This record gives sequence, C-alpha cells and structure tokens, in this order.
Amino acid sequence: MTAPLAHLLDAAAALTEARLARALAADAETGERLRPERLMAAMRHGALAGGKRLRPFLVLESAALFGIAPQDAVTAAAAVECVHCYSLIHDDLPSMDNDDLRRGRPTVHRAFDEATAILAGDGLLTLAFDLLAGEDAHPSAAVRIALVRALARASGIGGMVGGQMLDLTAEGRFDGGTPLALDLGAIRDLQAMKTGALLVAACEAGALLGEADADARAALIAYGRALGAAFQIADDILDVEGSIEAVGKSVGKDANAGKATLVSTLGLDEARGVLADLVAEAQAALAPFGNRGGVLSEAAAFVAARKS
Repeated sequence: MTAPLAHLLDAAAALTEARLARALAADAETGERLRPERLMAAMRHGALAGGKRLRPFLVLESAALFGIAPQDAVTAAAAVECVHCYSLIHDDLPSMDNDDLRRGRPTVHRAFDEATAILAGDGLLTLAFDLLAGEDAHPSAAVRIALVRALARASGIGGMVGGQMLDLTAEGRFDGGTPLALDLGAIRDLQAMKTGALLVAACEAGALLGEADADARAALIAYGRALGAAFQIADDILDVEGSIEAVGKSVGKDANAGKATLVSTLGLDEARGVLADLVAEAQAALAPFGNRGGVLSEAAAFVAARKS
C-alpha cells in the first residue's frame, strides 16, 4: 500500500470515527426519550476505535469522483459502517459464528452479554437509516430515499442477511449437521450476498450522493461487485494463512465449520488466480473515470494483498 492510499484510508477512518462518535453520543436526539447507558456503551464498543473503515472509505472516494467533499459524504459513510458493525456484532454471537475476538478486542457479547449484544446490533442497524434520513446525509430528499433503498436492499433479504442464511445452511445447521457441497456458482452467490452486497452499496452510495448518470453508477456497481468478490477471497485466504495477532480475530474457523469457500473448493493457488482476475476486473470497471479512478484502483489491489 502506498503512502498516499494509507493517508486517505486513515483520513477516512478518522472522519468516520468522529461522525459515529457524534451519532453515538449519550444525549438523546429530538424525538428520543433517553439513551440507555449500557446499550450506548455496547454500541460504542462495537462501532468505535477499530477496523480499517474500508466501506466508509469507498463511499467517500466514490463520491469524490463527482466532486463531493468528504464532509458532505461522511454521514452516508457512517450509515454504511453502522450496518457493517451491526453485522459483525451479530455474526460473533454464539448462535452464529461464536467468536470471542474482534479487532483484537473481546466481542460485544463477551464484553457485555448476549442480550445486550443483540440490542446493540439492532440499535446500529436502525441508526444507519436514521442517519440517511437526515438532511446532513444529502439536501435532496430524492437522493436520501435512494440511499435508504440501496442500503436496505444490500443489507436485507436478497443481500447480507440472505447471504448469512445461505452460509448457515451451507454449514449444515438445518440439515442434521452435514455441510452442503456447494458448487462454484452457489458459493459465489452466497459470498456476493453476505460480503459483497454492502461493499457494492458503499460504492453506489458515492454515485447517488454525486447524482451521477446511469453509466457512471453502473461502473461503480461493477467495480464494487468485483471488489467484494476479491475481498471475500482474500478473507478466506487469511483464514487459512493468517494469525490471530495479525488478523485481530480467530482464524481457521472456516475449515472447522465446514464452510464452502472458493479456497476450500479450488485450493489456494487457483483461488489466488481468481483473486488476481477480480482485481483486474475491478480496475477495468473504473476506465470511464480515467485518472480520477486511480485511488479506487489502488484500493482494489490493497484489498487483495491485505494481511489483516
């Protein structure tokens, strides 16, 4: 990763952190009666002081293609990150992936308890749409509605939540404990929904904020789809080769759970080849933006090469 990209990632993370901190303040907002102290502490534990903030970075950089300043895109970026953080809190629960460590710290249900973790995730998911509905997300009500719809579709039945159900089903949770033998098409569908959909939404959000034309929006969606698939393969490789210290969470869990991944199906070498092809596909999708797409192009290479 080059120094300029590292600087942009750090700047996006800091800007997003500050916006999330404001959204998760102790004082109640207009229309709220009060904010329970334990709930807010758990939400802050799950959302603040951690992670690469890749999804907010993608919102900010996609919006920048259309001249939108970071401060004018950060509320939408924070909304996408709220959904991501909620999904991690729920994924870590004993009934889901049963993880004790996230971003090098105890998971929310370990730091607090399961009931509080469930409610903290619910709170973050709801907060995401509260943020998008406000005028600081965008002055145009039509744009705000489009942002809400895009994030809801990416997060819900045909997106992340649906992908999570496919993942649990593939593990054999509902079939006597026997993992399913998924073909490559089924694995790609599962991963495009569970992981890719929210990354696509982050890229599409930039086009929506910039009120881009249909071609530019389609280009960013294509970029996001290839990036999302690449991200998941890189994640699967890290689960095989990474360490807890570097990754910040448990590793080796995919094989233990019998998860169907492109790595387990194709092997490491072939999966790396697919990963390289996806990076090239993501970068090619940015062609309409010329040199302006350079940061996002480098981000695709970073996603494939990351070690955490």
